[in-house]
Amino acid sequence: MTVRTRFAPSPTGFLHIGGARTALFSYLYARKHGGQFVLRVEDTDRERSTPESVNAILEGMAWLNLDYDEGPFYQTERMVRYKEVIDQLMASGHAYPCYASREELDQLREAQMARGEKPRYDHRYRDFTGTPPAGVSAVVRFRNPLEGEVVIDDGVRGRVVFQNNELDDLIIARSDGGPTYNLTVVVDDWDMAITHVIRGDDHLNNTARQINLYRALGVTPPSFAHLPMIHAPDGTKLSKRHGAVSVMQYREAGYLPEALLNYLVRLGWSHGDQEIFTREEMVTLFDIQDINQSASSINPDKLRWLNQHYFKIQPPEHTALELRWHLGRLDIDPALNGPDPARIVVAYADRAHTLVEMAELAKPYYQDLHGYDAAALAKLDADAPGILAALGMALAAPEVWDEEGTLDHTVKQVAETLGFKLGKVGPLLRLALLGQTASPSLGVTLSLFGQDKTLARLRALHGFLTA
Repeated sequence: MTVRTRFAPSPTGFLHIGGARTALFSYLYARKHGGQFVLRVEDTDRERSTPESVNAILEGMAWLNLDYDEGPFYQTERMVRYKEVIDQLMASGHAYPCYASREELDQLREAQMARGEKPRYDHRYRDFTGTPPAGVSAVVRFRNPLEGEVVIDDGVRGRVVFQNNELDDLIIARSDGGPTYNLTVVVDDWDMAITHVIRGDDHLNNTARQINLYRALGVTPPSFAHLPMIHAPDGTKLSKRHGAVSVMQYREAGYLPEALLNYLVRLGWSHGDQEIFTREEMVTLFDIQDINQSASSINPDKLRWLNQHYFKIQPPEHTALELRWHLGRLDIDPALNGPDPARIVVAYADRAHTLVEMAELAKPYYQDLHGYDAAALAKLDADAPGILAALGMALAAPEVWDEEGTLDHTVKQVAETLGFKLGKVGPLLRLALLGQTASPSLGVTLSLFGQDKTLARLRALHGFLTA
């Protein structure tokens, strides 16, 4: 059997972190078993589905590099097939028209609740043979078995049992003929030969109904694994302020796709005490049986730590691709002015947790300074102009720019010659270059700026102090 999994989002919003985790787990399971991963867009809710949401989902999948083997398939392009299956169920007696009006069903619900009963459809048209009431467009309901049980051998939760007498005769076609979710998902998974369905546990009740649909169609259901929910750090329902946002907003916040994937894979899954996983390790080690049954909680601090870790361990050229995107949002084109962004990544990997932070720290290398840190200026004394002049003379020699170590040594020599400690000269040099006194080592910082820009900034601060 060829393993085939799918990710089937509804384009009524963006690809959020819970959906991305589902996509990742489905992707990993297919890759681990040498199978196929299918992308399906469940866009039958025409009122809420939007092209913008479809694009956001596709963009998020591409950014995370969750490449799919087939798709995207769109349910709105499969309406003829759904109608065919609905007619098949009607012809076999597994479905029937229901003429209950909305008002009729509301009255039924109110009466049941008044009696303390669970609100549910009472099968009033299940065996109806009379004349249909005038002015009512029928829906189509599935004739759910009244006896027996549905047993789900869930990959995460284990054995779950539903009694058929607790399941409604669900609607499979609306009054306008449009198919409903539970019908379309069964037909799609059947036609696309999906063998394993990995999805959130909010679908568990639907799974029992869908299994009965499969049985009515004479089809073997796929295997199911229902993922626990993702909670906020305090254990409450995840909301936007906690991180229930579009995956692309994580990009905008400065996170690497590799870091986010590593973070997602550990939300509910584990392999011993290991925290860092390459994509290859995720594929090799992932197993549905290792998914926790309890809900996971997001930890923003851990994501920030992971992100910085990936700054340090992956090739800087790769991280620089994302950094270029963030620099572009600051109207900076690294190709026109300043150092290669990969060198910024190396220099600032220990000083930034996000690419937003790194891009902000990198601005002085690409843009003109528009002022100096006031607190740093207040600490300067009358020696500052002389030190700047001495630095300018020493750094004007071409031979000192051979390597970072030579630049460091040159600055130390200036301090020794003037009789000052490096702690007085270094911060002044950084202030001239960056407008503030924090940076990587002096050699690295000078190397990133280059000789011409360094000398120009030394002259600028000297002029500012002596004006």
